[in-house]
Formats: sequence, structure tokens, C-alpha cells
Amino acid sequence: MRAAFPLLVDFWAPWCGPCRMMAPILDRLAAEWPTRLHVGKVNSDEHPALNARFGIRGIPTVILFQNGTEIARQTGAMDYGALTRWLESTIGKQAAA
Repeated sequence: MRAAFPLLVDFWAPWCGPCRMMAPILDRLAAEWPTRLHVGKVNSDEHPALNARFGIRGIPTVILFQNGTEIARQTGAMDYGALTRWLESTIGKQAAA
């Protein structure tokens, strides 16, 4: 089954200042892009096996998936503008492929 739109997963931890700064940005993104993108969160402290599986070396890390396949990732905090520009660029490239 093909997903209607991509999934953005945020790998974060409660003690991580940049992760806490990104939380409202991701909430805003989820609210403003409800028909373009799903947003999920993984607490890295609670799910170390997922960190290993996806090769998480630093947080915050966001991974963009399409149909279960990783298509892009970014590590480090981003503001709303940088995140949306990255997503537009990445999703646009996938749509053209």
C-alpha cells in the first residue's frame, strides 16, 4: 500500500535544548500541512533500538520517509522557514522522479 504523503519523523530527547526548540515548529508544521505530510516523534532515550536501526548519531534528527523508504534526513535544529524550504525541495524532487 502506498502512503498518500510522506512521513517526517523527529528523533529527539527531553533533555535536548534544540529538540525542545523544534517541538513547536513541528507542531505548527503538522497543523499547517495536514494534507501534505504526517509528522511523528521518537524519543531517542526510550527507543535506542530505533536510534541504531536508523543510524541516529545526533539529535534532533528528522528523517523524511516516502512509502516506507528514507528519502532525506537533516540533523540539527531548524527554524520553520528552513524546515519548510528543505521539505519543499525534497518533496518536490521526489514528485519529479
